Amino acid sequence: MSHSPLAVYGFAACFMIFWFGTWCVHLIAICYGKYKLHKKLCKLPTESSPLPGVSILKPLMGVDPNLQHNLETFFTMDYPLYELLFCVEDKHDPAIKLVEQLIEKYPQIDAQLFVGGSNVGVNPKINNIHPGYMAAKYDFVMISDSGIKMKNDTLLDMVQNMSERHALVHQMPFTSDREGFAATFEKVFFGTVQSRIYLSADVLGINCHTGMSCLLRKAVIDQLGGLRTFGCYLAEDFFIAKRVMELGWKMRISNQPALQNSGLCDIASFQARLIRWAKLRVAMVPTTILLEPLSECMILGALAAWSASLLFKWDPLGFYLVHILCWLLSDWLLLSIVQHGSMPFGKFEFVIGWLFRELTGPYLFLHALWNPAIRWRTRTFKLHWGGIAYELPLNSPATDSLTAPLQPAPTLLAASKTSSASSLSSSSSSSSAAAAAAAASASASASSSATTTTTNTTKGAGLGTLSAAAKQRLLIS
Repeated sequence: MSHSPLAVYGFAACFMIFWFGTWCVHLIAICYGKYKLHKKLCKLPTESSPLPGVSILKPLMGVDPNLQHNLETFFTMDYPLYELLFCVEDKHDPAIKLVEQLIEKYPQIDAQLFVGGSNVGVNPKINNIHPGYMAAKYDFVMISDSGIKMKNDTLLDMVQNMSERHALVHQMPFTSDREGFAATFEKVFFGTVQSRIYLSADVLGINCHTGMSCLLRKAVIDQLGGLRTFGCYLAEDFFIAKRVMELGWKMRISNQPALQNSGLCDIASFQARLIRWAKLRVAMVPTTILLEPLSECMILGALAAWSASLLFKWDPLGFYLVHILCWLLSDWLLLSIVQHGSMPFGKFEFVIGWLFRELTGPYLFLHALWNPAIRWRTRTFKLHWGGIAYELPLNSPATDSLTAPLQPAPTLLAASKTSSASSLSSSSSSSSAAAAAAAASASASASSSATTTTTNTTKGAGLGTLSAAAKQRLLIS
Protein backbone atom coordinates (compact mmCIF):
# COMPACT_ATOMS: atom_id res chain seq x y z
CA MET A 1 0.00 0.00 0.00
CA SER A 2 2.90 2.33 0.70
CA HIS A 3 3.93 2.16 -2.93
CA SER A 4 0.47 3.02 -4.30
CA PRO A 5 0.78 6.82 -4.02
CA LEU A 6 4.14 6.74 -5.81
CA ALA A 7 2.67 4.65 -8.63
CA VAL A 8 -0.30 7.01 -8.93
CA TYR A 9 2.01 10.01 -9.15
CA GLY A 10 4.00 8.16 -11.80
CA PHE A 11 0.89 7.58 -13.91
CA ALA A 12 -0.09 11.22 -13.49
CA ALA A 13 3.34 12.36 -14.65
CA CYS A 14 3.15 10.07 -17.69
CA PHE A 15 -0.25 11.44 -18.64
CA MET A 16 1.01 15.02 -18.37
CA ILE A 17 4.03 14.22 -20.56
CA PHE A 18 1.77 12.56 -23.14
CA TRP A 19 -0.58 15.56 -23.00
CA PHE A 20 2.31 17.93 -23.59
CA GLY A 21 3.55 15.78 -26.49
CA THR A 22 0.09 15.86 -28.08
CA TRP A 23 0.13 19.65 -28.03
CA CYS A 24 3.54 19.53 -29.70
CA VAL A 25 1.88 17.53 -32.49
CA HIS A 26 -0.76 20.28 -32.78
CA LEU A 27 1.95 22.90 -33.10
CA ILE A 28 3.94 20.90 -35.66
CA ALA A 29 0.85 20.34 -37.82
CA ILE A 30 -0.16 24.01 -37.78
CA CYS A 31 3.35 25.31 -38.56
CA TYR A 32 4.10 22.72 -41.23
CA GLY A 33 0.66 23.09 -42.80
CA LYS A 34 1.19 26.85 -43.08
CA TYR A 35 4.61 26.28 -44.67
CA LYS A 36 3.78 23.36 -46.99
CA LEU A 37 0.18 23.46 -48.15
CA HIS A 38 -0.95 25.40 -51.21
CA LYS A 39 2.58 26.64 -51.91
CA LYS A 40 3.25 27.25 -55.60
CA LEU A 41 6.43 25.64 -56.89
CA CYS A 42 8.51 27.69 -59.28
CA LYS A 43 10.30 24.87 -61.08
CA LEU A 44 9.54 25.02 -64.80
CA PRO A 45 10.35 22.28 -67.31
CA THR A 46 13.24 22.87 -69.69
CA GLU A 47 14.44 21.19 -72.88
CA SER A 48 17.13 19.38 -70.89
CA SER A 49 14.71 18.28 -68.14
CA PRO A 50 11.18 17.93 -69.54
CA LEU A 51 8.26 16.78 -67.43
CA PRO A 52 7.99 12.97 -67.27
CA GLY A 53 4.99 11.06 -68.56
CA VAL A 54 2.45 9.79 -66.01
CA SER A 55 0.09 6.81 -66.26
CA ILE A 56 -3.04 7.48 -64.18
CA LEU A 57 -4.97 4.48 -62.86
CA LYS A 58 -8.64 5.14 -62.11
CA PRO A 59 -10.52 2.25 -60.40
CA LEU A 60 -14.27 2.63 -60.88
CA MET A 61 -17.32 0.85 -59.51
CA GLY A 62 -20.77 2.29 -60.04
CA VAL A 63 -21.72 5.91 -60.56
CA ASP A 64 -22.77 8.79 -58.35
CA PRO A 65 -24.04 12.31 -59.14
CA ASN A 66 -20.50 13.79 -59.13
CA LEU A 67 -18.61 11.05 -60.97
CA GLN A 68 -18.81 12.59 -64.44
CA HIS A 69 -17.52 15.94 -63.17
CA ASN A 70 -14.75 14.29 -61.16
CA LEU A 71 -13.55 12.22 -64.12
CA GLU A 72 -13.75 15.16 -66.50
CA THR A 73 -11.26 17.10 -64.38
CA PHE A 74 -8.65 14.50 -65.37
CA PHE A 75 -9.24 15.21 -69.05
CA THR A 76 -8.67 18.96 -68.63
CA MET A 77 -5.44 19.05 -66.60
CA ASP A 78 -2.58 21.35 -67.59
CA TYR A 79 0.06 18.66 -68.02
CA PRO A 80 1.78 17.82 -71.30
CA LEU A 81 2.16 14.03 -71.17
CA TYR A 82 -0.12 11.57 -69.41
CA GLU A 83 -2.47 8.68 -70.07
CA LEU A 84 -5.72 7.75 -68.34
CA LEU A 85 -6.27 4.06 -67.57
CA PHE A 86 -9.84 3.48 -66.39
CA CYS A 87 -10.42 0.11 -64.71
CA VAL A 88 -13.86 -1.46 -64.19
CA GLU A 89 -14.32 -4.99 -62.90
CA ASP A 90 -17.94 -5.67 -63.92
CA LYS A 91 -18.75 -5.56 -67.63
CA HIS A 92 -22.29 -4.39 -66.76
CA ASP A 93 -21.10 -1.46 -64.62
CA PRO A 94 -22.82 1.82 -65.66
CA ALA A 95 -19.47 3.61 -65.24
CA ILE A 96 -18.34 2.04 -68.53
CA LYS A 97 -20.78 4.09 -70.61
CA LEU A 98 -19.79 7.26 -68.78
CA VAL A 99 -16.08 6.67 -69.45
CA GLU A 100 -16.72 5.92 -73.12
CA GLN A 101 -18.63 9.20 -73.48
CA LEU A 102 -15.75 11.17 -71.94
CA ILE A 103 -13.17 9.43 -74.14
CA GLU A 104 -15.25 10.32 -77.19
CA LYS A 105 -15.60 13.92 -75.95
CA TYR A 106 -11.82 14.34 -75.47
CA PRO A 107 -10.20 12.39 -78.34
CA GLN A 108 -6.92 14.28 -77.86
CA ILE A 109 -6.37 12.65 -74.45
CA ASP A 110 -4.66 9.26 -74.39
CA ALA A 111 -7.25 7.16 -72.53
CA GLN A 112 -8.04 3.46 -72.27
CA LEU A 113 -10.75 1.42 -70.59
CA PHE A 114 -10.03 -1.97 -69.00
CA VAL A 115 -12.94 -4.22 -68.10
CA GLY A 116 -12.75 -7.44 -66.11
CA GLY A 117 -9.97 -6.94 -63.61
CA SER A 118 -7.55 -9.65 -62.47
CA ASN A 119 -7.34 -12.05 -59.57
CA VAL A 120 -4.03 -11.41 -57.83
CA GLY A 121 -5.23 -11.38 -54.22
CA VAL A 122 -8.09 -10.45 -51.92
CA ASN A 123 -7.80 -6.67 -52.37
CA PRO A 124 -10.64 -5.59 -54.70
CA LYS A 125 -8.87 -2.36 -55.68
CA ILE A 126 -5.62 -4.11 -56.65
CA ASN A 127 -7.57 -6.74 -58.59
CA ASN A 128 -9.40 -4.00 -60.47
CA ILE A 129 -6.43 -1.82 -61.44
CA HIS A 130 -3.88 -4.56 -62.11
CA PRO A 131 -4.60 -4.82 -65.88
CA GLY A 132 -4.19 -1.06 -66.19
CA TYR A 133 -0.94 -1.17 -64.23
CA MET A 134 0.46 -3.86 -66.53
CA ALA A 135 -0.40 -1.69 -69.56
CA ALA A 136 1.07 1.53 -68.11
CA LYS A 137 3.74 2.90 -70.44
CA TYR A 138 5.25 5.75 -68.42
CA ASP A 139 7.86 5.76 -65.65
CA PHE A 140 5.48 7.26 -63.11
CA VAL A 141 2.14 5.78 -62.09
CA MET A 142 -0.59 7.68 -60.29
CA ILE A 143 -3.35 5.82 -58.43
CA SER A 144 -6.42 7.99 -58.00
CA ASP A 145 -9.75 6.91 -56.48
CA SER A 146 -12.99 7.55 -58.33
CA GLY A 147 -14.18 10.28 -55.97
CA ILE A 148 -11.11 12.50 -56.41
CA LYS A 149 -11.51 15.87 -58.12
CA MET A 150 -8.41 17.42 -59.70
CA LYS A 151 -7.38 21.02 -60.13
CA ASN A 152 -5.68 21.99 -63.38
CA ASP A 153 -2.23 22.03 -61.80
CA THR A 154 -2.56 19.19 -59.28
CA LEU A 155 -0.62 16.63 -61.32
CA LEU A 156 2.10 19.18 -62.04
CA ASP A 157 2.39 19.87 -58.32
CA MET A 158 2.74 16.17 -57.50
CA VAL A 159 5.39 15.61 -60.19
CA GLN A 160 7.41 18.62 -59.04
CA ASN A 161 7.42 17.24 -55.49
CA MET A 162 8.99 14.01 -56.81
CA SER A 163 12.72 14.58 -56.34
CA GLU A 164 15.53 12.12 -57.06
CA ARG A 165 15.32 10.88 -53.45
CA HIS A 166 11.57 10.25 -53.49
CA ALA A 167 9.64 7.31 -54.90
CA LEU A 168 6.20 8.19 -53.54
CA VAL A 169 4.33 11.51 -53.43
CA HIS A 170 0.85 11.41 -51.93
CA GLN A 171 -1.89 13.94 -51.34
CA MET A 172 -3.23 14.61 -47.88
CA PRO A 173 -6.93 13.62 -47.81
CA PHE A 174 -9.40 16.50 -47.70
CA THR A 175 -12.83 17.25 -49.18
CA SER A 176 -14.42 19.58 -51.71
CA ASP A 177 -17.02 22.07 -50.56
CA ARG A 178 -20.44 20.39 -50.45
CA GLU A 179 -23.72 21.11 -48.72
CA GLY A 180 -25.25 19.38 -45.72
CA PHE A 181 -24.18 18.39 -42.21
CA ALA A 182 -22.59 15.13 -43.44
CA ALA A 183 -20.30 17.15 -45.71
CA THR A 184 -19.47 19.45 -42.80
CA PHE A 185 -18.66 16.46 -40.61
CA GLU A 186 -16.34 15.02 -43.26
CA LYS A 187 -14.54 18.32 -43.78
CA VAL A 188 -14.10 18.78 -40.03
CA PHE A 189 -12.64 15.29 -39.68
CA PHE A 190 -10.23 15.52 -42.60
CA GLY A 191 -9.27 19.11 -41.83
CA THR A 192 -8.55 18.57 -38.12
CA VAL A 193 -7.71 15.15 -36.68
CA GLN A 194 -6.69 13.61 -40.03
CA SER A 195 -4.64 16.63 -41.12
CA ARG A 196 -2.95 16.87 -37.72
CA ILE A 197 -1.76 13.27 -37.92
CA TYR A 198 -0.88 13.47 -41.60
CA LEU A 199 1.17 16.69 -41.43
CA SER A 200 3.08 15.78 -38.27
CA ALA A 201 3.81 12.28 -39.64
CA ASP A 202 5.22 13.78 -42.83
CA VAL A 203 7.55 15.99 -40.79
CA LEU A 204 8.70 13.12 -38.57
CA GLY A 205 9.10 10.63 -41.43
CA ILE A 206 6.35 8.29 -40.18
CA ASN A 207 4.35 6.18 -42.63
CA CYS A 208 0.89 7.74 -42.82
CA HIS A 209 0.18 7.13 -46.51
CA THR A 210 -3.37 6.80 -47.77
CA GLY A 211 -3.63 5.62 -51.35
CA MET A 212 -6.61 7.63 -52.57
CA SER A 213 -4.26 9.87 -54.62
CA CYS A 214 -0.57 9.05 -54.94
CA LEU A 215 2.27 9.17 -57.47
CA LEU A 216 4.75 6.27 -57.62
CA ARG A 217 7.96 5.40 -59.43
CA LYS A 218 6.93 2.38 -61.48
CA ALA A 219 10.47 0.95 -61.51
CA VAL A 220 10.48 0.83 -57.70
CA ILE A 221 7.09 -0.91 -57.54
CA ASP A 222 8.26 -3.37 -60.21
CA GLN A 223 11.36 -4.01 -58.12
CA LEU A 224 9.04 -5.02 -55.28
CA GLY A 225 7.17 -7.42 -57.57
CA GLY A 226 4.54 -5.05 -58.97
CA LEU A 227 1.13 -4.23 -57.55
CA ARG A 228 0.24 -7.93 -57.31
CA THR A 229 2.68 -8.17 -54.39
CA PHE A 230 0.26 -6.12 -52.31
CA GLY A 231 -2.91 -7.96 -53.31
CA CYS A 232 -2.88 -9.91 -50.03
CA TYR A 233 -3.44 -6.70 -48.02
CA LEU A 234 -6.55 -4.56 -47.75
CA ALA A 235 -4.42 -1.57 -46.68
CA GLU A 236 -2.18 -1.83 -49.74
CA ASP A 237 -1.26 1.85 -49.45
CA PHE A 238 0.38 1.42 -46.04
CA PHE A 239 2.41 -1.58 -47.15
CA ILE A 240 3.47 0.00 -50.44
CA ALA A 241 4.86 2.94 -48.50
CA LYS A 242 6.46 0.62 -45.95
CA ARG A 243 8.27 -1.42 -48.59
CA VAL A 244 9.35 1.69 -50.52
CA MET A 245 10.89 3.16 -47.38
CA GLU A 246 12.62 -0.13 -46.59
CA LEU A 247 14.41 0.15 -49.96
CA GLY A 248 15.85 3.48 -48.84
CA TRP A 249 13.51 5.77 -50.80
CA LYS A 250 11.69 8.68 -49.25
CA MET A 251 8.09 9.80 -49.52
CA ARG A 252 6.31 13.08 -48.86
CA ILE A 253 3.02 14.86 -49.34
CA SER A 254 2.32 17.24 -52.20
CA ASN A 255 1.38 20.87 -51.70
CA GLN A 256 -2.26 20.40 -52.67
CA PRO A 257 -4.61 18.24 -50.58
CA ALA A 258 -6.69 15.57 -52.30
CA LEU A 259 -10.22 16.86 -52.95
CA GLN A 260 -12.71 14.08 -52.27
CA ASN A 261 -15.93 14.93 -54.07
CA SER A 262 -18.23 11.93 -53.84
CA GLY A 263 -21.81 12.62 -54.82
CA LEU A 264 -23.06 10.33 -52.04
CA CYS A 265 -22.48 11.84 -48.61
CA ASP A 266 -24.17 10.65 -45.42
CA ILE A 267 -23.17 10.19 -41.78
CA ALA A 268 -23.71 6.43 -41.56
CA SER A 269 -21.57 5.62 -44.61
CA PHE A 270 -18.75 7.87 -43.46
CA GLN A 271 -18.76 6.43 -39.95
CA ALA A 272 -18.62 2.93 -41.43
CA ARG A 273 -15.60 4.11 -43.39
CA LEU A 274 -13.93 5.40 -40.21
CA ILE A 275 -14.61 2.11 -38.44
CA ARG A 276 -13.06 0.18 -41.34
CA TRP A 277 -9.94 2.37 -41.20
CA ALA A 278 -9.67 1.85 -37.44
CA LYS A 279 -9.83 -1.94 -37.90
CA LEU A 280 -7.01 -1.75 -40.44
CA ARG A 281 -4.86 0.39 -38.14
CA VAL A 282 -5.34 -1.99 -35.21
CA ALA A 283 -4.29 -4.99 -37.32
CA MET A 284 -1.27 -3.23 -38.85
CA VAL A 285 -0.05 -1.27 -35.81
CA PRO A 286 -1.28 -2.95 -32.58
CA THR A 287 -0.02 -0.06 -30.43
CA THR A 288 -2.97 1.84 -31.89
CA ILE A 289 -5.18 0.02 -29.37
CA LEU A 290 -3.64 2.07 -26.57
CA LEU A 291 -2.37 5.26 -28.21
CA GLU A 292 -5.37 6.21 -30.34
CA PRO A 293 -7.97 6.47 -27.55
CA LEU A 294 -5.48 8.46 -25.43
CA SER A 295 -5.09 10.94 -28.29
CA GLU A 296 -8.78 11.84 -28.25
CA CYS A 297 -9.54 15.33 -26.96
CA MET A 298 -12.13 14.37 -24.35
CA ILE A 299 -10.29 11.34 -22.94
CA LEU A 300 -6.86 12.97 -22.88
CA GLY A 301 -8.29 16.13 -21.37
CA ALA A 302 -9.92 14.20 -18.52
CA LEU A 303 -6.71 12.30 -17.75
CA ALA A 304 -4.62 15.47 -17.94
CA ALA A 305 -7.07 17.34 -15.68
CA TRP A 306 -6.84 14.58 -13.07
CA SER A 307 -3.04 14.59 -13.35
CA ALA A 308 -2.83 18.38 -13.02
CA SER A 309 -5.03 18.34 -9.92
CA LEU A 310 -2.87 15.65 -8.36
CA LEU A 311 0.53 17.06 -9.28
CA PHE A 312 -0.08 20.81 -9.18
CA LYS A 313 -3.33 21.11 -7.16
CA TRP A 314 -5.02 22.84 -10.09
CA ASP A 315 -8.79 22.93 -10.46
CA PRO A 316 -9.59 19.89 -12.67
CA LEU A 317 -12.84 21.28 -14.10
CA GLY A 318 -11.25 24.56 -15.09
CA PHE A 319 -8.25 22.75 -16.60
CA TYR A 320 -10.56 20.44 -18.56
CA LEU A 321 -12.66 23.27 -19.99
CA VAL A 322 -9.59 25.30 -21.00
CA HIS A 323 -8.10 22.20 -22.62
CA ILE A 324 -11.24 21.64 -24.73
CA LEU A 325 -11.43 25.32 -25.71
CA CYS A 326 -7.77 25.41 -26.78
CA TRP A 327 -8.19 22.16 -28.73
CA LEU A 328 -11.25 23.59 -30.49
CA LEU A 329 -9.43 26.81 -31.44
CA SER A 330 -6.33 25.00 -32.68
CA ASP A 331 -8.47 22.72 -34.82
CA TRP A 332 -10.26 25.71 -36.32
CA LEU A 333 -6.89 27.28 -37.13
CA LEU A 334 -5.62 24.07 -38.76
CA LEU A 335 -8.84 23.63 -40.76
CA SER A 336 -8.52 27.22 -42.01
CA ILE A 337 -4.96 26.51 -43.18
CA VAL A 338 -5.98 23.33 -45.00
CA GLN A 339 -9.08 24.95 -46.54
CA HIS A 340 -7.05 27.95 -47.80
CA GLY A 341 -10.14 30.04 -48.40
CA SER A 342 -13.60 30.78 -47.10
CA MET A 343 -15.40 28.00 -45.27
CA PRO A 344 -18.62 26.56 -46.74
CA PHE A 345 -20.15 26.72 -43.24
CA GLY A 346 -20.18 29.10 -40.30
CA LYS A 347 -18.42 28.85 -36.94
CA PHE A 348 -21.54 27.49 -35.24
CA GLU A 349 -21.79 24.63 -37.75
CA PHE A 350 -18.09 23.97 -37.19
CA VAL A 351 -18.56 23.73 -33.42
CA ILE A 352 -21.46 21.29 -33.83
CA GLY A 353 -19.52 19.16 -36.32
CA TRP A 354 -16.40 19.27 -34.14
CA LEU A 355 -18.29 18.20 -31.01
CA PHE A 356 -19.99 15.41 -32.93
CA ARG A 357 -16.60 14.15 -34.18
CA GLU A 358 -14.92 14.32 -30.77
CA LEU A 359 -17.80 12.66 -28.91
CA THR A 360 -18.32 9.84 -31.42
CA GLY A 361 -14.63 9.13 -32.09
CA PRO A 362 -14.02 6.90 -29.03
CA TYR A 363 -17.26 5.01 -29.63
CA LEU A 364 -16.33 4.25 -33.25
CA PHE A 365 -12.91 3.00 -32.16
CA LEU A 366 -14.44 0.68 -29.55
CA HIS A 367 -16.86 -0.57 -32.20
CA ALA A 368 -13.88 -1.42 -34.42
CA LEU A 369 -12.23 -3.38 -31.60
CA TRP A 370 -15.41 -5.28 -30.75
CA ASN A 371 -16.03 -6.45 -34.31
CA PRO A 372 -12.76 -6.83 -36.25
CA ALA A 373 -14.40 -8.11 -39.44
CA ILE A 374 -14.26 -5.58 -42.28
CA ARG A 375 -17.26 -5.08 -44.52
CA TRP A 376 -16.30 -3.66 -47.91
CA ARG A 377 -19.35 -3.09 -50.12
CA THR A 378 -20.97 -6.56 -50.38
CA ARG A 379 -17.94 -8.52 -49.16
CA THR A 380 -16.55 -9.27 -45.70
CA PHE A 381 -12.87 -9.66 -44.79
CA LYS A 382 -10.81 -10.40 -41.73
CA LEU A 383 -7.19 -9.59 -41.01
CA HIS A 384 -4.33 -11.46 -39.44
CA TRP A 385 -2.06 -9.50 -37.16
CA GLY A 386 0.31 -7.76 -39.55
CA GLY A 387 -2.38 -6.83 -42.07
CA ILE A 388 -2.68 -9.91 -44.34
CA ALA A 389 -6.35 -10.24 -45.29
CA TYR A 390 -8.65 -13.08 -46.22
CA GLU A 391 -12.26 -13.02 -47.39
CA LEU A 392 -14.95 -14.70 -45.36
CA PRO A 393 -17.29 -17.11 -47.16
CA LEU A 394 -20.74 -15.73 -47.81
CA ASN A 395 -22.32 -18.56 -45.81
CA SER A 396 -19.97 -18.36 -42.78
CA PRO A 397 -21.72 -18.08 -39.40
CA ALA A 398 -21.82 -14.42 -38.48
CA THR A 399 -21.35 -14.99 -34.78
CA ASP A 400 -18.23 -17.14 -35.06
CA SER A 401 -16.46 -15.30 -37.87
CA LEU A 402 -17.23 -11.67 -37.17
CA THR A 403 -16.43 -11.56 -33.47
CA ALA A 404 -13.47 -13.93 -33.36
CA PRO A 405 -10.21 -12.23 -32.35
CA LEU A 406 -7.48 -11.48 -34.86
CA GLN A 407 -5.02 -14.31 -35.49
CA PRO A 408 -1.30 -14.08 -36.25
CA ALA A 409 -0.38 -14.21 -39.91
CA PRO A 410 0.59 -17.65 -41.25
CA THR A 411 4.29 -18.38 -41.48
CA LEU A 412 6.03 -18.70 -44.84
CA LEU A 413 6.24 -22.47 -44.35
CA ALA A 414 2.53 -22.73 -43.70
CA ALA A 415 1.82 -20.47 -46.67
CA SER A 416 3.96 -22.57 -48.99
CA LYS A 417 2.25 -25.76 -47.85
CA THR A 418 -1.14 -24.19 -48.41
CA SER A 419 -0.20 -22.88 -51.85
CA SER A 420 0.95 -26.32 -52.95
CA ALA A 421 -2.50 -27.77 -52.33
CA SER A 422 -4.45 -27.80 -55.58
CA SER A 423 -7.96 -28.20 -54.23
CA LEU A 424 -10.31 -25.25 -54.86
CA SER A 425 -13.24 -26.64 -52.90
CA SER A 426 -14.42 -24.87 -49.77
CA SER A 427 -12.83 -26.06 -46.55
CA SER A 428 -14.08 -25.80 -42.99
CA SER A 429 -14.25 -22.36 -41.40
CA SER A 430 -11.43 -23.20 -38.98
CA SER A 431 -8.92 -23.95 -41.74
CA SER A 432 -10.09 -21.41 -44.33
CA ALA A 433 -8.53 -18.54 -42.34
CA ALA A 434 -4.98 -19.85 -42.75
CA ALA A 435 -5.50 -21.04 -46.31
CA ALA A 436 -7.14 -17.88 -47.61
CA ALA A 437 -4.21 -15.68 -46.61
CA ALA A 438 -1.93 -17.90 -48.70
CA ALA A 439 -4.37 -17.78 -51.64
CA ALA A 440 -3.11 -14.30 -52.50
CA SER A 441 0.45 -15.52 -53.04
CA ALA A 442 -0.76 -18.65 -54.82
CA SER A 443 -2.94 -16.70 -57.22
CA ALA A 444 -0.17 -14.13 -57.75
CA SER A 445 1.93 -16.82 -59.42
CA ALA A 446 -0.89 -17.70 -61.79
CA SER A 447 -1.70 -15.77 -64.95
CA SER A 448 -3.81 -12.62 -64.48
CA SER A 449 -7.19 -12.85 -66.18
CA ALA A 450 -8.96 -9.84 -67.55
CA THR A 451 -11.18 -8.70 -70.36
CA THR A 452 -9.66 -5.49 -71.60
CA THR A 453 -11.50 -2.96 -73.66
CA THR A 454 -9.06 -0.38 -75.03
CA THR A 455 -10.70 2.78 -76.30
CA ASN A 456 -8.46 5.30 -78.06
CA THR A 457 -6.79 4.91 -81.43
CA THR A 458 -6.69 1.12 -81.06
CA LYS A 459 -8.95 -1.53 -79.60
CA GLY A 460 -7.25 -4.71 -78.40
CA ALA A 461 -8.61 -8.01 -77.32
CA GLY A 462 -8.14 -8.69 -73.61
CA LEU A 463 -7.42 -11.74 -71.53
CA GLY A 464 -10.14 -14.16 -70.48
CA THR A 465 -12.22 -13.34 -67.43
CA LEU A 466 -12.56 -15.58 -64.41
CA SER A 467 -16.11 -16.37 -63.45
CA ALA A 468 -17.42 -14.95 -60.20
CA ALA A 469 -17.75 -18.45 -58.79
CA ALA A 470 -14.13 -19.23 -59.62
CA LYS A 471 -12.98 -16.04 -57.95
CA GLN A 472 -14.98 -16.88 -54.86
CA ARG A 473 -13.46 -20.37 -54.71
CA LEU A 474 -9.95 -18.96 -55.02
CA LEU A 475 -10.57 -16.55 -52.18
CA ILE A 476 -12.07 -19.01 -49.70
CA SER A 477 -10.08 -22.16 -50.50
